[in-house]
Amino acid sequence: MDSVLSEDPVALKILIAGGFGVGKTTLVGSISEIKPLRTEEVLSDRGIGIDDLDGVEGKNTTTVAMDFGRITIREGLVVYLFGTPGQERFWFMWDELSYGALGAVVIADTRRLTDCFPSVDYFEQRGTPFVVAVNCFDGAQRHSVDDVRIALDLDDDVPVMLCDVRRRSSAKEVMITLVEHSLRQLTSAN
Repeated sequence: MDSVLSEDPVALKILIAGGFGVGKTTLVGSISEIKPLRTEEVLSDRGIGIDDLDGVEGKNTTTVAMDFGRITIREGLVVYLFGTPGQERFWFMWDELSYGALGAVVIADTRRLTDCFPSVDYFEQRGTPFVVAVNCFDGAQRHSVDDVRIALDLDDDVPVMLCDVRRRSSAKEVMITLVEHSLRQLTSAN
């Protein structure tokens, strides 16, 4: 009897992280081939004094667990996207979500740049490869990639790029940059 060799399917896991209101849910939605699973809830009075809405006053929902999307690269190769909650009170989810991740995208908003420090710190401390994607919001002051790198005190090997997470092509470039960066990190460690 002949045996048929087949490749086992490969699933890659990528995290989408960053502060509250930076565009994590939007990025997952713009690139996912399926309707994303979203765990968004309407902001309530319970968040008053806890949730900082400076710079995102128009935001009226928040992710309370995760966003989930999928990208099929080819038969047998799938990328799963997990958007993390941005508010500190939901950070307990991060350890579970990050388990087995190839890498992470940290989305930054230059109007609230300090909000991405916890994400950067989290992935640096765990040795998880990550890229910083500066979401260029309409009306926000533009800063160079070098200025953002300096402000976030990032190592030179961490990719920083400007993007518009609403555009599929822009989100795709972010994902490609992350995968290439993660592969370089993995091969240089071996």
